Amino acid sequence: MKILFVFSGNFKAFPISPFTKAQAESLRDRGMEVDYFPITGKGPRNYLKNVGPLRAHLKNNRYDIIHAHYSLCGWVAVLASLGRIPVVVSLMGDDAQGTFTGNNRVDFKSRYLIFLTRLIQPFVQAVISKSANLEKAVWRKKISHIVPNGVRLDQFKIHGRASREVLGLHDAKKYVLFLGSPTDTNKNFTLVQSAAQLLNNAEVELLNPYPVAPEQVVHYLNAADVFTLCSYGEGSPNVVKEAMACNCPMVVTPAGDAAWVVGQEPGCYVASYDPADFADKLTQALRFAAEQGRTKGRERIHALGLDAEAVAEKIESIYLNVLGLEKPETKQNLVKQEVF
Repeated sequence: MKILFVFSGNFKAFPISPFTKAQAESLRDRGMEVDYFPITGKGPRNYLKNVGPLRAHLKNNRYDIIHAHYSLCGWVAVLASLGRIPVVVSLMGDDAQGTFTGNNRVDFKSRYLIFLTRLIQPFVQAVISKSANLEKAVWRKKISHIVPNGVRLDQFKIHGRASREVLGLHDAKKYVLFLGSPTDTNKNFTLVQSAAQLLNNAEVELLNPYPVAPEQVVHYLNAADVFTLCSYGEGSPNVVKEAMACNCPMVVTPAGDAAWVVGQEPGCYVASYDPADFADKLTQALRFAAEQGRTKGRERIHALGLDAEAVAEKIESIYLNVLGLEKPETKQNLVKQEVF
């Protein structure tokens, strides 16, 4: 089976997002061929400029399926293929729910993305939502599948305190880690900043090594005492699963499927957007780290079927169903998500 990934090529730090690349690698491990077609330019008008180049690419290359990552990429794929090649589209976040500017506040201008997501559905053969909250934008339930991104456990290994030496961090410090952009309103860096100030503990240091090379992320997740996610809106934040794979205690907000992923795992806490509550959960997580060390998050990743290998199997099943070769088992095999 030969697949073409169509995705945004507008990332400043790397040519392809780490989780899209990881998914392609997992599918290749299952014997599939995966090629890349990056979309350049931002906004619908610039996306449409890629229709011609993609159409030319498709004339010279044969694919069984086009897998578009993001609904605007889906539109490029639909217009370029003109129904000749099945299109699968993965909803990534703001294409299904808009761009969050606060708790339950969505930028009005971004709502056109939701409209375009609803409009594209008659023209694609499958829609993959990363989480249950994103699937609310899908009205064609017969072609809808909830499949979060998987985490490559061969990359996110347990290194322990040795990672502190790799990063040049002090062994005696208590590190609270925030990996998002401090200037992205949706990532909500001010929440963990305010919470850390409320702790008023000189031993606790807030780490925000943004931007960080993908290969360094695993070391930060091993070195940190507590990982934090403060976002208002997400799809299925990979970094939460990566932190779980490294058995890192954490405090997360109920963004996307983060609360579902951590569940009731000891050492993992879901906080509100109130700094005092976040500080309280942060205190509990730091205490857990001091007394218990690490969590058993890696075991939960296996239990939920969120390792890259299991997710690749689910995606392959969707591809085969689209091609009329096999009924999908995705909905039956994936542990049911709840909308938070």
